[in-house]
Amino acid sequence: MELTDVASKRTILVVSAVASFLSPFMISSVNISLPSIGREFDASAALLGWVATTYLLATAASLVPMGKFADIVGRKKIFALGAVLFAASNFSAAASPSLLSLIFFRVIQGIGGAMIVTTSVAILASVFPPGERGRAMGINTASIYLGMSMGPFLGGTLVQRLGWRSVFLAGGLASVCVFYLVKRHLRGEWADAKGEKFDAKGSLLYVASLIFFMYGVSLLPANLGIYFMMAGGALLVAFVKRELSIYNPVFEVRLFVINRTFAFSNLAALINYSATAAVAFLLSLYLQYAKGLSPQSAGLILMVQPAFQALLSPSAGKLSDRIEPGIIASLGMALTAIGLFMLSMLELHTSLYFVALSLSCLGVGFALFSSPNTNAIMSSVPREYYGIASGSLATMRLLGQMTSLALATVLFAFTMGQAQIGSANLHIFVKSVNVAFAISAILCAIGIYFSYARGKLHI
Repeated sequence: MELTDVASKRTILVVSAVASFLSPFMISSVNISLPSIGREFDASAALLGWVATTYLLATAASLVPMGKFADIVGRKKIFALGAVLFAASNFSAAASPSLLSLIFFRVIQGIGGAMIVTTSVAILASVFPPGERGRAMGINTASIYLGMSMGPFLGGTLVQRLGWRSVFLAGGLASVCVFYLVKRHLRGEWADAKGEKFDAKGSLLYVASLIFFMYGVSLLPANLGIYFMMAGGALLVAFVKRELSIYNPVFEVRLFVINRTFAFSNLAALINYSATAAVAFLLSLYLQYAKGLSPQSAGLILMVQPAFQALLSPSAGKLSDRIEPGIIASLGMALTAIGLFMLSMLELHTSLYFVALSLSCLGVGFALFSSPNTNAIMSSVPREYYGIASGSLATMRLLGQMTSLALATVLFAFTMGQAQIGSANLHIFVKSVNVAFAISAILCAIGIYFSYARGKLHI
């Protein structure tokens, strides 16, 4: 029986889009609420970064194992379970009595988010053929950016009127709605690797390697950070060796060797997100501390970038069904680099119009990059690898996001120590923001090569 006999493409696209909206909505909403969380718990800028980073770390560490597990037991089952876990962790985070408990629940939230993220794209790829896939991926990507664009504004409004805990309550209620949609409207199941054995040992090696490495990054420039990074690298080598030696690996690492399009597309995604993920975090702090804006006003300005992304992503994805994705994505990477370079010139008295213009450039660039790049990755592998490919792409995205946030956190720790941001050190804070954006612009400039050199994709 065809998959479209048990669930229409339109229904699947709607459910996937709603679910894809959720995770970025929570990321951007929490970013805008960080100053309020910091004031309540008397937390430093460096510690506040962990509220955002731990979610990304838990998600990234879970994506690949969950992607493979979903291929085996069923993507719909993992999708629904992820929605339940996401809802429960949101409600728990809203009741957090301390910053440490909030960070803990963010970890649980990240695992639930991984279940949703890695299955939604894989389900779309299972249903939509190559000629229609770019448009579907574009719509799904647009929903991600809609979540990012609505997050700062709605999150800022909630924080300003009801406090930061209301952000997590809203996320919990939205998760319940996603679970209802899955159980009520999603018919059938997708398990293209059914019957394969799950590589639990490889999964543990993978999770441990990411945790050790990224925790080490957060400790830099201390020597202990270098030791943790080295341990993470050693575990990653052990993981790769194991995956190459077993019949049913949790991740088919050979794809990075034999499939140039897959490898370079993933690397381009890693670079792009490493350069851009901290934009909302840095500008949220900049607009509220340096410019004195309210959370709601700051959120309204931060909507500019993801609004352009949501508006243009469907068209960019559809275009990549007809034109080589590498060409469109490379243009997007170049525009992103220009926008980041503009942000590296921020000062205390920079016009808000300049900030909005820079975000507009970023939004157009990212829209042109993301949908075609996703289309290229999912179309470069056979269907039994859809879960793995989706997990790989999401891992690159979240590794990039963690790297970007870790860079910002390290810069704050190095330049400001444990001091809270205030009028006495605003100039130092702004200089740190300048350096972070300059490094990001250089990364994007390098990423143009990998985006363009991925080779042609015949779809």
